Amino acid sequence: MAELEPVRLEYAPAPESTDVVHLRDAYGLFVDGAFVAARSGRVFTTVNPATEEPLASIAEADATDVDLAVAAARRAAEGWAARPGRERAKLLYRVARQLQERAREFAVLETMDGGKPIKESRDVDLPLAAAHFFYYAGWADKLEYAFVGRTASPLGVAAQVIPWNFPLLMAAWKLAPALATGNTVVLKPAETTPLTALLLADVLAEADLPPGVVNIVTGGPDTGAALVAHPGVDKVAFTGSTEVGKQIQRAVAGTGKALSLELGGKAANIVFEDAALDQAVEGVVNGIYFNQGHVCCAGSRLLVQESVAAVVLEKLKDRLSTLRVGDPLDKNTDVGAINSRAQLDKITELVAAGADEGGEVYQPPCELPSRGYWFPPTIITGVSQSHRVAREEIFGPVLSVLTFRTAEEAVAKANNTRYGLSAGVWTEKGSKILWMTSRLKAGVVWANTYNRFDPTSPFGGFKESGFGREGGVHGLASYVRLRAPGDG
Repeated sequence: MAELEPVRLEYAPAPESTDVVHLRDAYGLFVDGAFVAARSGRVFTTVNPATEEPLASIAEADATDVDLAVAAARRAAEGWAARPGRERAKLLYRVARQLQERAREFAVLETMDGGKPIKESRDVDLPLAAAHFFYYAGWADKLEYAFVGRTASPLGVAAQVIPWNFPLLMAAWKLAPALATGNTVVLKPAETTPLTALLLADVLAEADLPPGVVNIVTGGPDTGAALVAHPGVDKVAFTGSTEVGKQIQRAVAGTGKALSLELGGKAANIVFEDAALDQAVEGVVNGIYFNQGHVCCAGSRLLVQESVAAVVLEKLKDRLSTLRVGDPLDKNTDVGAINSRAQLDKITELVAAGADEGGEVYQPPCELPSRGYWFPPTIITGVSQSHRVAREEIFGPVLSVLTFRTAEEAVAKANNTRYGLSAGVWTEKGSKILWMTSRLKAGVVWANTYNRFDPTSPFGGFKESGFGREGGVHGLASYVRLRAPGDG
């Protein structure tokens, strides 16, 4: 009997249609409930990182535009704060429902503007964004129960600066608690990914949010700096790089403004010899290659126990060979486009540095598209703690691998970083999980899973990963002034 030839199964293309998205040629600033031209007269172009094709012309706000947005938020502040909590809750609930109803439109636009796979925009970003508005809608009329023995009042005008890796989700993380607690907002999205924030402005208007309660100013670092430094702002919330976070902290120091920072990370994903290794490998892949590694809490350092290091690496390399890199709008794609040319250059430079310092770079055979910004999923072994790839945030699909022998050594290596945002532990023993989590210096520690988020759970770090929390009741605290009975 003749031997049967092995059958090689290929994925047929399954592209998501872009017909659901109706892009304008140009977008203005959203100020006082309407889209307006920038007084600066300047514009910039946002592009699709998978194709390098321009998507739309975007207004670039200067200090005058920022001043007008802050003034609109200030005018709306008293009325919004005085509105009963149940009324604020209704409006937040409407926004959440609109996000659900228009989820496909938002997901496709997020993928077009940011480069992330459509299945991530569709299955992660949009459900979580809606969930945050639902969750904080539930708190809006219950603030008297959120802080026992204290009375909560809004801070006033919040300046919120969000990054390009999760544009809509980060907007939801910040807007929902701020609005639930009675604050008004001036939001600045990242210059490479402004489109879903501007589409959200349409949703806010359709939900009958009063003019001036949320204002959106687009632009680059100068726009963000003008917003942070504005004297009419009472609260600054920033998610982004540690370097920019330090600049913001210096700018805010001594002004009396409230400040919360969610910054960079260099998380350790720790795999013990008694872990379920196949499950751990899936968690490691999800921890670093999700969203092309454009995740502040990405598990970018794999610490694997020496006794199973060879087995784990073999399984990991086999798994990488199955990851599909390419068109982010294809529903089969696992790893999409890098967000920008600048970010691609940074990733490329750091991987080259890893090789120069003695690391062994592994990349699976991978045909990358001829246009756009792409980087294959990468593993670097032979890494020591002094290597740049073990110390610096790469913010790309690059995993640095180190080994350890004992739990004490794993903790020492995991904590040997200036960051403190997240970590992961993989082991079958609950006592070991508890021992590790009590010693790891990270704001969030996952056990036998990774990258799991819920609006009821607080997220944030310490050390150079920032301070303050988003999510849960803790997320409310960042936007209120608390007074105990008898306080002035």
